[in-house]
Formats: sequence, C-alpha cells, structure tokens
Amino acid sequence: MPCADTLGPALLSRARNAIAERFDRARVPEPAHPALRLPGATFVTLHRDGRLRGCIGRLRAECALDDDVRANARGAAFEDPRFAPLLAAEWRGLSVEVSLLEPPQPLPVRDEADARGQLEPGVDGVLLEWRGARATFLPQVWAQLPEPADFLRELKRKAGLDAGFWHAELRLARYRVRRFTEG
Repeated sequence: MPCADTLGPALLSRARNAIAERFDRARVPEPAHPALRLPGATFVTLHRDGRLRGCIGRLRAECALDDDVRANARGAAFEDPRFAPLLAAEWRGLSVEVSLLEPPQPLPVRDEADARGQLEPGVDGVLLEWRGARATFLPQVWAQLPEPADFLRELKRKAGLDAGFWHAELRLARYRVRRFTEG
C-alpha cells in the first residue's frame, strides 16, 4: 500500500492532467493511491505568475476523490466566474494547488466577537451561511487576512452581505485541509 505522502503527488498529477487534456498537452504520470477511490472533497487553486487564476471546489464529499479533484481542476481552469476560461497560452507558468478538506464542523457562536475568539488563524477554513447567502474561505486566505475581524468581514462580503452584518441565525462551520502544492 502506498505511503500517505504519495497522496499529494497523486492529487496534483490528476488535477494537472485534467487541465492538460483540454489543451492536448502532455500528461504527467499519475501515482496510484487507495484513497482516490474513497469519497473526498477538494478545492483546486490555480496561480499564474504568483497571482490567483482560479479556485473551485466542494465542501463535502459527494464522489470519489479521483473524480472530485479532476472536476474541480477543470472548474478552476474553465468555469471560475471571476476569470475568463484559461487559455493554452497561459499553461506555461501555471501552478496547481490541491486542498483536501476534512468535513466542516458547526461552530456555535453567540455573536461575532465569540466567532473571532474561536477561530484559529492559519488553520481554520470557514463556511458562512445565512438565508441562502453562502461563502467560504480556505485556511490559506489567512495569509492575506490574518486578523479574524478582517477575515470575517471579507467572508461576509464574499457572501453578498454587508461587512458589518451579523444575525443570530447566521451559521458558521470550520474545517481543516491538507494542502498540496507543486514544486
């Protein structure tokens, strides 16, 4: 059975190949790993020249990890509504990152101050939901927003809510990720 440390290369190669086949590019070898057959949830994040170029994923395991990472790679490259679809000319300089998510756990809080106090910067991914509004930030976003107040403010904006909004019915959940990057 492969070691746990082969999961990263297995996921990264599948994500890269899912994009490469759209451009008829050479495929990289795909190491086997038994976890790929199990349900899993991933986010695939693309960077080009150090800048975000796409990020798509699932918060909950709905299919086999192999299928999930491939679908999210194609989504990040060609379906992220913030960006035009990736062009073949952008292939060079494209870096792929895969985040393997643990299931989100409810984060019961009394108010926003309580939420800020319970969050672990750099560790927690956060899902915010309120009456159909929904947004998430992966733990990696803490690098740009290291203060819990700023993190929550921008998460609310991403959900389409006012930065100062809070309501007793607002729900938070947190999750952890295993992050794999190329190179």
